[in-house]
Amino acid sequence: MNTDDCILSAFSGEARVNRKYNSFAKIAAGEGYDHVAKLFRATSAAEEIHAHRLLSIGGYLGTTAENIEAGIIAELRASNKSYPKFITIAENEDRQEAVVTFTHAMKAEAAHAVLYREAADAVKGGKDFDAEIIYLCPVCGNIEIDRTPERCPICGIPGSSFKAVE
Repeated sequence: MNTDDCILSAFSGEARVNRKYNSFAKIAAGEGYDHVAKLFRATSAAEEIHAHRLLSIGGYLGTTAENIEAGIIAELRASNKSYPKFITIAENEDRQEAVVTFTHAMKAEAAHAVLYREAADAVKGGKDFDAEIIYLCPVCGNIEIDRTPERCPICGIPGSSFKAVE
C-alpha cells in the first residue's frame, strides 16, 4: 500500500461517513434532538472538508471540463455495470426494496450522464450549462431542468415534490 492507496481509502471512508452523519442528523431532528442533529451536521461538514482535501492532494480534481468527463464515466459505470449487478443480486435474494432502490438509482445515474454530456458540450463551447432552475427528485435522485414533470418519470412521485437545487 502506498500513499495514493491511503488517500483513496481515506477519501472513501470520509465520503461514506459524511453521508451517514447527514442521514443521522435527519433522524435526530425528526426525533426532536435538535442539538444532536446539529452535532451530526457539523461532523458531516467536517468529514466533507476532509474528503475534499483528500481529493485535492490526490490529484483527483481537474478543470470543469475534466470533472464533467469524469462524472460521465462514473455515472455510466454505475448505470451500466454496478447497478444491474446489484439488481440481479437483490432479485435473487428476494429483496424487493433493494431492487426498487437500485433500479431508481440506475435510471437516475443514466439520466445524470445525459445531463453531464449536455453540460460538457456547453463548456467545450465556452458556455455555461443552460439551466435556470435545476430540480431534484427527493425519492430517486432524478434531475429535471427548468420545470418539473407531472410525475417523476423514474419513481412516479408528483412533480410538486421536487426540490429546487441552490
